[in-house]
Amino acid sequence: TGRMVSCLKGATPCLAPRQARGERRVHVTQGVARTRVRAAPWVTCTLLSALLSLFPPSICHTGGSLRTVNGVIDMGVSYVDIAAQHAALREELLLAAGRVIDHGQFVFGPEVERFEEELARICKVSHAVGLNSGTDAMALVLSALDIGPGDEVITVPNSFIASVGAIVQAGATPRLVDVKDDGNMDPELLEAAITSRTRAVIPVHLTGKPADMDPILELARGRGLHVIEDAAQAVLAEYRGRPVGSIGVAGCFSLHPLKTLNACGDGGAVTTDDAELAHRIMLARNHGLKTRDEVVRFGINSRLDTIQAAFLLVKMGHLHAWTEARRAAANLYRKSLANLEQLRLPQEGPHERPAYHTFVVRAQRRDELKAYLASRGIGTAIHYPVPIHLQEAARDLGYGQGDFPVSERLAGEILSLPIHPGVGPAEVEQVSDAARAFYAA
Repeated sequence: TGRMVSCLKGATPCLAPRQARGERRVHVTQGVARTRVRAAPWVTCTLLSALLSLFPPSICHTGGSLRTVNGVIDMGVSYVDIAAQHAALREELLLAAGRVIDHGQFVFGPEVERFEEELARICKVSHAVGLNSGTDAMALVLSALDIGPGDEVITVPNSFIASVGAIVQAGATPRLVDVKDDGNMDPELLEAAITSRTRAVIPVHLTGKPADMDPILELARGRGLHVIEDAAQAVLAEYRGRPVGSIGVAGCFSLHPLKTLNACGDGGAVTTDDAELAHRIMLARNHGLKTRDEVVRFGINSRLDTIQAAFLLVKMGHLHAWTEARRAAANLYRKSLANLEQLRLPQEGPHERPAYHTFVVRAQRRDELKAYLASRGIGTAIHYPVPIHLQEAARDLGYGQGDFPVSERLAGEILSLPIHPGVGPAEVEQVSDAARAFYAA
């Protein structure tokens, strides 16, 4: 906040009301960009103060400080824009919170069951269970399947650390297989990783792109293994017409504030058609309590708060439109950057419908490009710069440099460009122009 205030001193910029989709909002980002808005200074102070008090920039934006040129606010393209999402939904969210405050059922209130019913409907499954996080979702599924010490679970090394951390949390041993160039599990490498101790496979639908599930499922059935979907980034993605979360024995979702379906805090969920599995997870999320005074299976506290379920119900009403906006932005990027040979763009197969939690390109001189885009006010991210098997926490797994060459190569090339419902043609053009300018220099 201090950095933004300092850049406004002595200038006369202002945020004008955004009347139409094509107009641009102010973002807290580094560098100088090209779209400008002018207005009176007192309006700037009033609106920015109000916005900052409601949505602190430290949790809403990435990229650095807002800058001015000749008394004009120069706006970049933010990597995320949670503040804009919540500003548009402010009244709905406050009403939802007010209803929870009024009825006072902050734990297992009616909104939790309604959220679970709606998520099950979206994923076309019989059951959904709201939880505290996507990490707990995977760990509790493993425990409910009686997978623990002495067992092995196979997943990939290029995901977020939680994909492996949940296996460790359940007491099992993670085993890793490399990925294809699209970043998802390579089914051809799976069989060689299976041992007599293997109990489950966790393919990750990384970036919101479905993993190639058919060969994974075929091999798992033949070897008696459970397939658990890590769908943390992939709500509304589809594989051969089926929603992710409905393909394996269970789907595990994160509802973190940066996800496409996002709580205003932490949250997660499991989807499944297995009634007994759902029942065991419901028990486990609440200490194993069958009644207030009867425990049938030791569990943990991993409840989805009622107020978060209420917020999620509001956002579910907009989820399809948000996802279509992401898909539209992805198509615009593919068209705009198609002739830039220094970038390799994510493609869609005929059997998949990605949700584009992230839009990840493979870039030559990645780090230089990232720095250049930041200087132009464009936020980017890397998901993820260090593969899991090279993290200090994974040292005891026995892997080292060179064991997963595709994951290691991708880690040095990948760059996530801005993609969220606020990214439209103008934002895609600005990012694309900047990328072309960098490689032309």
